Amino acid sequence: MPPSSNSKAQETSYVMRDKGDATLVGRHCQYEYCNQLDFLPFLCQSCTKTFCLDHRTESSHKCSNPGAWAERKRQAQLSRPSIGQGKVLRDRVSQKPCACSDCKTVVGTSLTPGVHCETCNRDYCLKHRLKEDHDCKSLVPIGARPAQIDVAQKTKSALDRLRAWGSAKKEQAERALPKPKPSSTAARMVAVAKLKKTAKGRKDIAEEKRIYLYVEAEAETAKAKLPKVEFFYSKDWVVGRLLDDAAQGLQVQNMNNQSSDERYKLRVFHVEGGRLLEYGEKIGTALQSGNTVILLRGVGPPPNLIEP
Repeated sequence: MPPSSNSKAQETSYVMRDKGDATLVGRHCQYEYCNQLDFLPFLCQSCTKTFCLDHRTESSHKCSNPGAWAERKRQAQLSRPSIGQGKVLRDRVSQKPCACSDCKTVVGTSLTPGVHCETCNRDYCLKHRLKEDHDCKSLVPIGARPAQIDVAQKTKSALDRLRAWGSAKKEQAERALPKPKPSSTAARMVAVAKLKKTAKGRKDIAEEKRIYLYVEAEAETAKAKLPKVEFFYSKDWVVGRLLDDAAQGLQVQNMNNQSSDERYKLRVFHVEGGRLLEYGEKIGTALQSGNTVILLRGVGPPPNLIEP
């Protein structure tokens, strides 16, 4: 019968027979001068014989193969992989000058072990270990492939060009956009009343939820078959949904869901507010009936691309 798998079996030369075995009706101790019937016998893991409680240890039954279980345990422990197996530790930095051109400190000594920068692949003293201290961003990593350097430079120059392009487009659009006309409250109420008669929109939008707007497409950036139309939308809509609906109504090509390039994206400009609206803003919060919104293309990239 195989030995039990409990933790005590790993620490002693003997192990109790399986108490759950229904066929176990007791065993006689196999020690030569004992032969006692024991219903909870012990198995010696060295000589594999069965003994009673008094003769369970190797010394008490004068084991014929003493220490065999301990040797097996040792060999099993040696066969286990060590914690650091398969891992390669970086060699200690050999003595060399600090990679910073203005520093004459020798690194790799017992007093100055040196710090390796993974970004530029150089070794520095403690004073210049931080990236900003040794101007890491302007250094070409040692061992870097030329293709990787070219891609980084091209990406940076393309981003600079996009920033300049976005700034110019934004200034151009601001010059071309109409300015809100000053009007009295009474005149605005009359204009809204007329707008309600001509505005188009979805019939399933409740009257109390409707917001009536003048919607235009800026000729230079968002060419439309219908340059100016009156629409009404739900106050619960966000600006992104208004944009999709307005682009469809004005028959303007809408590529917002097809391209991540800001040069082809449409944005909504609020004339009275004098700003570009965010896609997630609620219409009822940002606009009111009688306002004018204009669809623009390529003039609203994220602020970090167009702001100086």
